Amino acid sequence: MNKQEGERVVDYFIVKDRETSVAANGSEYLSLTLSNKSGSLRAKLWDVTEKQKEWLLKRAIIKVDGLITFFREQRQLNIQRVRLVTEEDEIDINELVNQAFIPREELWQELRMFIDEIDSETLREIIKTLLRKKEIREKLTTIPAAKMYHHAYYAGLLEHIVTLCHVTAQVLPVYPHLNKDVIIASCILHDIGKTKALSDPVIPDYTTSGELIGHVVLSIEMILEGAIEAGISTDHHEMVALKHCILSNYRQNYQTSGVGSKTAEAIFFQHINQLDNELNAFFMIGNEACEEWTFSPMFKRKMYTYRK
Repeated sequence: MNKQEGERVVDYFIVKDRETSVAANGSEYLSLTLSNKSGSLRAKLWDVTEKQKEWLLKRAIIKVDGLITFFREQRQLNIQRVRLVTEEDEIDINELVNQAFIPREELWQELRMFIDEIDSETLREIIKTLLRKKEIREKLTTIPAAKMYHHAYYAGLLEHIVTLCHVTAQVLPVYPHLNKDVIIASCILHDIGKTKALSDPVIPDYTTSGELIGHVVLSIEMILEGAIEAGISTDHHEMVALKHCILSNYRQNYQTSGVGSKTAEAIFFQHINQLDNELNAFFMIGNEACEEWTFSPMFKRKMYTYRK
């Protein structure tokens, strides 16, 4: 992922995304997003054949031989040769999946400890009610936090949640008047709707509900369902505080929920969430960068990615 222009790449990848386009000369080509443990890489396959279009699909595991080029300051791979992986390659898909830096099992144990540290029976019971459901627990501990940019890898959402809990635990002593339980519950549940919005932990795509409703509303719906199932009033003051933290989370995009931050806990949570999102995105850029400055589509500017 950090090779220079003109360098050759021969490696195995998963196809995360593909799009068919037409070049200026009228020939078709494929724009691909390839992924392995090193990260993601955009690629082009020029003069694509009909047979290649049939098997070069999302989730395909392929072996690629190509050259690194740069287009609009973005690294991409011009594919010279490509084929599907065969049994002789002895490639396990798990060997190609880009994963959280800390093993999923360790992150899950840390999350359980943070849940047990919540003093509020109301908030603790809502969380446990939701996470008792196997399908929610499995998705929460495996899916990425997003399709791209931040925590966009296997178990990325779980890593994001646990990081937010750690930040809260470290910083909260400086602000002792904040409600710890509301903030920790917000850290754990703010993105729980992504378990319904994203379809797959390895090659994520949006579900119909994810496209039509969005993960924020889905999160609130799931929290309400959990409260009702636990016999907790949806108008309980801690429930209202929790929902406000989540709905006001998007400080640069209030139209997502129509609510700006109006409590101390919401302000705190909004900023630590934004901090972790942006720092993780920056670190991912830095891990793949080989130049002093690297353009980031997320930040919409060049970022200083120099490393000694």
